[in-house]
Amino acid sequence: MQPGKIRAGMGGWTFEPWDTSFYPDKLAKAKQLQYASRQVPTIEVNGTYYSGFKEPTFVKWASEAPDGFVFSLKGNRFVTNRRVLAEAGESVERFVTQGIAALGEKLGPILWQFAPTKKFDEDDFGAFLKLLPEKQDGIELRHTVEVRNASFAVPEFVALARKHGVAIVHADHATYPAIADVTGDFVYVRLQTGSDDNPDCYEPKRLDEWAERVKTWAAGKEPDDLPKADPKTTAPVQPRDVFVYFITEGKVRAPFGAMALMKRVGEG
Repeated sequence: MQPGKIRAGMGGWTFEPWDTSFYPDKLAKAKQLQYASRQVPTIEVNGTYYSGFKEPTFVKWASEAPDGFVFSLKGNRFVTNRRVLAEAGESVERFVTQGIAALGEKLGPILWQFAPTKKFDEDDFGAFLKLLPEKQDGIELRHTVEVRNASFAVPEFVALARKHGVAIVHADHATYPAIADVTGDFVYVRLQTGSDDNPDCYEPKRLDEWAERVKTWAAGKEPDDLPKADPKTTAPVQPRDVFVYFITEGKVRAPFGAMALMKRVGEG
């Protein structure tokens, strides 16, 4: 049984400190995506959280990235920053119909991120998950949710996500809940406790540990050293693609963390 594909990257490709730490000297900003997408196999796009784009933009991104590259898109804040999630249907539709299908095979998971103040409401969150479409313009859509309130660390949340085939983000963060339950046919990890003092964002020992966990997920199993919200249930053993993003803390060194992890899993 072949393991799933492992991809590690960072958030975005425009960040001023990268002009000197990551990009070659005198590289035009217009060429940054072209360069970055050849150093890492995936990038999480944060700009889609704040504003809408038009189809030509997605066509341009796809044309600048090589075959096999994948963009994950952060869902728009107007979807997730609301009191009643069940009322987000119109905003979800606006997001998925803005032209994202133009990315084609380069469209990765859509990340729906919730505020730390958003608490788990089983009925309302279930209604939200029902709103997430499986396809758009013939392109399959994959969804993942990043919840940042401890009230979500319960078996009921895991069961809901599993019922809808939506992945729960595993966040390595100083304060957000770490939920390692596998609920979809892929795994999405956000590594958020790096440091600019580390050349590869995370210390070598921690990168080694994450590489082993990532390989375990890709092989279809679950790491035994991460906390689950529902320890009594396990996901079916099947190969899964794994997406890992070095985000937030240690951002200056994030691209190097992604490249270092890819080397450790034998893909770099």
